[in-house]
Amino acid sequence: MDWIERTAQLRQWTRSGVRAPHKPLLFLYALSRFQQDADGELRYSAVEQDLRRLLAEYGPGNRTTPAYPFHHLVSDGVWEVRTERGTGSPGTGVRELRATGAAGRLTPELRAALRREPSLLSRMTRVLLDLNFPPSLHGELCEAVDLELEEAETGRLSAARSPRDRRMRELVLTAYEYQCAFCGYDGRVGAVPVGLEAAHVRWWAFDGPDDIDNGLCLCSLHHKLFDKGVLGIGDGHRILVSQSFVGRSAAARDVITLAGRPVIGPQPGVRPIAAAHRSWHTSQVFHGSPRPAVTV
Repeated sequence: MDWIERTAQLRQWTRSGVRAPHKPLLFLYALSRFQQDADGELRYSAVEQDLRRLLAEYGPGNRTTPAYPFHHLVSDGVWEVRTERGTGSPGTGVRELRATGAAGRLTPELRAALRREPSLLSRMTRVLLDLNFPPSLHGELCEAVDLELEEAETGRLSAARSPRDRRMRELVLTAYEYQCAFCGYDGRVGAVPVGLEAAHVRWWAFDGPDDIDNGLCLCSLHHKLFDKGVLGIGDGHRILVSQSFVGRSAAARDVITLAGRPVIGPQPGVRPIAAAHRSWHTSQVFHGSPRPAVTV
């Protein structure tokens, strides 16, 4: 059985690029718990709040219950659920999962494979991350579920999509003249830019192309906030800042004051961000409502 292929082919509800990372998040959580206790079970009532936080933090803006992946991941052959009544999930009802003492864990076959081949866990994790989340969130996600990856297994392993175009970073940074499109940061060490990154507007994991009109030059901080849904791009290519983002420091206030500002660049003759990619990011990544434009 090819566990890497099975991991890459998790059956997820999809429609028009809508994100549904519920199963991948539960799977990552389950792999982490296997790493800590290979024979332990995850009782739904005990892990519900952990899973709810993961969905709120790394899922799309629309809220859902962790009961759905807890039940539906069984169909992918990597997860099993038992209750006080015996084998089998009672369904997606939260009350039923709690009342029956429902508990899940990786299937016996997968647990045996992970014991035989310890590096398999890191490779499966890498596939889950590559196919469902942008690189800027990978390390943070592993920390969030308390999962440790082997250094030797941190390379890209997902073959479900063609490799990324290595030229995109240089093309995007050139198009935006080596400055952050949100704050204008343009730091260099000698002639080498530092702290500037090429961000995908529509994530590569969700069919975002390696094209200029899907790219944005951002400083490291604003790239992370963009991928976390704190920042976005609205009509007229103006910056959106989520009302859920708060902070008292001068640096945090600088983020808040971005609300309503026009995006910087790209240079004349370069295609701006495509409306379809902006719309995808706003609906699938940006969290909450945007703050009103800041008047100076």
